[in-house]
Amino acid sequence: MLTIWGRKTSSNVQALMWCVGELNLAHIRHDAGHRYGGLDTPEFGRLNPNRTIPVLQDGSNPPIWETGAILRYLAARYGKDSFWPADPGRRARVDQWAEWAKLNVAQAFTTPVFWRVIRTAPQDRDPAAIARAVSQLEEKLALADAQLSRHAHLAGDAFTLADIQLGHILYRYYDIDITRASLPHLRLYYQRLSARPAFHQHVMVPYDELRVT
Repeated sequence: MLTIWGRKTSSNVQALMWCVGELNLAHIRHDAGHRYGGLDTPEFGRLNPNRTIPVLQDGSNPPIWETGAILRYLAARYGKDSFWPADPGRRARVDQWAEWAKLNVAQAFTTPVFWRVIRTAPQDRDPAAIARAVSQLEEKLALADAQLSRHAHLAGDAFTLADIQLGHILYRYYDIDITRASLPHLRLYYQRLSARPAFHQHVMVPYDELRVT
């Protein structure tokens, strides 16, 4: 049984929960962070000295923190070879796209775009800064669009951990009120992801509790 700490409206928690759903793993999740609090308690500090979410504990094993590390652990322990290949060369091709998505897409979206649009009061928003951030984000998304013009998924023709790292951002990217570039292969890819039950359950989650009005 997996035990997970983290609120369902956290994008990092959503990546973890989507992975858990795809792998069909038994779990229990405890809300933590944002309005749920709990990160400053001694008990949570023993789980994660950084006091961030998500945190995962697999049975009686030591807790694991940092989303990328958690995802790779689950993929290696429970995933099929197509999801996280055993061969180092094939695995590296998946991992490079997973790292790329985390470092170039998730970080370019969450604070520069999502926070400025949703977690900032309307009177304090800077439309020019938002437009610049979206443009910089879409320079990276154009690379994914090109890759997806050749393959069904980000790292090739199979659904892999790389799709978790990129795909969990796309619901909010397509849902928030911004002007988006035409990235047709990315949009079709997002539509395919949206048809996956685990994506629908764990990623397409309302984020009204994060909205500043």
